[in-house]
Amino acid sequence: NGRLVETGNIESKREASRESVYNFENRKRDHIQHSLNESNQSTGLAGLEKVSLIHEALPELDFSEVKVDSYSQPLRMVTRTPFLVSSMTAGHAEGLDLNQILAEACFERGWIMGVGSQRRQLMDRKMDHEWKLIRRTAPQLVLLGNLGLSQVIHTSTSEIQRLVDSLEAVAMIVHTNPLQECLQPEGTPMFKGGIEALSRICKELSVPVILKETGCGFSESTLRRLIEVGVAAVDISGLGGTHWGRIEGCRSDSASLQHEAAQTFWNWGVSTVESLRLATQLKPDYEVWASGGVRSGLDSAKLIAMGARIVGIAQPILKAALDGKGELLRVMEKFEFELKTAMFCTGCKNIEELQNKGIWQWVQR
Repeated sequence: NGRLVETGNIESKREASRESVYNFENRKRDHIQHSLNESNQSTGLAGLEKVSLIHEALPELDFSEVKVDSYSQPLRMVTRTPFLVSSMTAGHAEGLDLNQILAEACFERGWIMGVGSQRRQLMDRKMDHEWKLIRRTAPQLVLLGNLGLSQVIHTSTSEIQRLVDSLEAVAMIVHTNPLQECLQPEGTPMFKGGIEALSRICKELSVPVILKETGCGFSESTLRRLIEVGVAAVDISGLGGTHWGRIEGCRSDSASLQHEAAQTFWNWGVSTVESLRLATQLKPDYEVWASGGVRSGLDSAKLIAMGARIVGIAQPILKAALDGKGELLRVMEKFEFELKTAMFCTGCKNIEELQNKGIWQWVQR
């Protein structure tokens, strides 16, 4: 019904969190540049080196029989791969060309595409047209919308539905990023009412809602609370990949508190593997997705074997896309081939077997 929560003070909060289009575009450009810097990657902290898959010397199948198509309950469909291009960029001039390349490649390879934050569309309705252009070139592309929780809290359901409709999205990602908002010079660390807002849009939006962290993972208590909220899936997005706290520290003035604090919180977060372990042991009624430091098809296979239904990849895809569609398609094909190789060498002919055969083990804890 498009109602607002705490309508009396919503507008003042929205004004406080609003920034100019010019500043917004510059911030999004900064994010691309800094995310490519390896020092802003929490490499080696995802926990994937602690997990191994059990080799099967007699797989009893041909490589050509290995299939990676995957059914996702929230998306209500079978996708050709279990791969998601994690939400990366939107809302600036260069973003249109980049998202066009990503959309075309995802359509060709059968990957899901999560768009970057649609916050700019709340300020500028002309942005709706850009997504319509992209949708026209890839009509069957599986697209996921995206908006930050601190914006969802202060935005009507009808406005969020408009964002969904502009993409013809099959689901809406809500990203939560408390550390980033604290350290970002333009940050909006206003998360009070977040659970209520999530519950509201889960009930009122026309599509399923997926909650996603942005590289800091989830605790067991939060994952447990989400069972009652109504989200269709949780992307645990753990520590191990792009670290937005580091990025905002780089962006902030060297004399600022944010810059200093970013050093203190350099490795803040719950690792991808630990977040996934906590989520799957709860056996929640929501689907569990995983991202954060996924750098190969083997990493993806480990996460699927541990219980992830969909695996998200961001920085390697962004890096490839900036080198053109040809390089992007090559990298995507490499991820798929490595996943199939891991499945073949563990005797798994499909994703269901990879998830359910118990073919992973701890190397160390």
